[in-house]
Amino acid sequence: MTSSAAVPLRFGILSTAKIGREHVIPAIQAAKGTTVLAIASRDGARAAATAEDLGIERSYGSYADLLADPEVDAVYNPLPNHLHAPLSISAMEAGKHVLCEKPLAMSADEATHMFRVADQHEVTLMEAFMYGFHPQWDRVFQMVRQGEIGEVVAVQSWFSYSGGDPDNIRNVLEWGGGGLYDIGCYCISVSRRVFGREPTSTRGILVREPGSGVDVVASGVLDFDTGQASFTVSTRAALYQRVQIVGTTGTLVVPVPFNPSRDQTPELLLTGSRFGRPERISCPAGDQYGLMASAFARAVSSGTASPVPAEESVSNMAVIDRLFADGSRH
Repeated sequence: MTSSAAVPLRFGILSTAKIGREHVIPAIQAAKGTTVLAIASRDGARAAATAEDLGIERSYGSYADLLADPEVDAVYNPLPNHLHAPLSISAMEAGKHVLCEKPLAMSADEATHMFRVADQHEVTLMEAFMYGFHPQWDRVFQMVRQGEIGEVVAVQSWFSYSGGDPDNIRNVLEWGGGGLYDIGCYCISVSRRVFGREPTSTRGILVREPGSGVDVVASGVLDFDTGQASFTVSTRAALYQRVQIVGTTGTLVVPVPFNPSRDQTPELLLTGSRFGRPERISCPAGDQYGLMASAFARAVSSGTASPVPAEESVSNMAVIDRLFADGSRH
């Protein structure tokens, strides 16, 4: 199933999850080349109410019914992590393109299988790593490539929020809950992209919550040929995020790296080796969710490679696998 340039890519949304309602669905509706045709939930009344609230034409009381709709071209899957693979695979087997929330899967092997299914059914599968579509990251990666801070020596990142509700899907171990899956994936992705290669070794330490068993604090160190990356994420700490890239001649700080608001004009902080006052570099505002949806639609329409390649998603999951293995030994 493909989309022409004249016809918007028609999305079906799997579930009424908050991220979809508040961020992704409005972005898809406003983005160039995309529209939302349908939404599904296991609770038909909830799907119908959400459809009415958001101006979506069709609602379904089961995911299977949405996947059977021949006019749905693609699905957005924001279901709990353990349902990313099975529901995305069902969608692809129904001929739908898939934009799936991060983390794409529960393991690198599972992610690899998902891309094999995509190839078999000639559809596009893309992990919804929205942060990289924001204009500020175009500027960051340009500055790094051009050597504005010299050779990169280290990447340090932090991402946290306080979410202790035991009924929240992020606190259910069997559903892929915990900080490393939910937000650690961002820190790993940034580190790999800045260094432009894969880590040669990893070390991870996880603090698991008694009772739920989910990791509520997770730290990792990634060794690269030319430097190191370190990060800490937590689902039981103050709301905070930051990325710092340290080079041989300067340091670049991204104060709001992962989810700036669509109206926010982010600033980067560039400091030279003499520790003077940081230079503030303003970046354009942008709706990273909408930019992601448009990029996905262009790839589908043109039949070109996904802007988040399979190798990126599988490699990111492989690092997560290794950090979980490291953490289980502590």
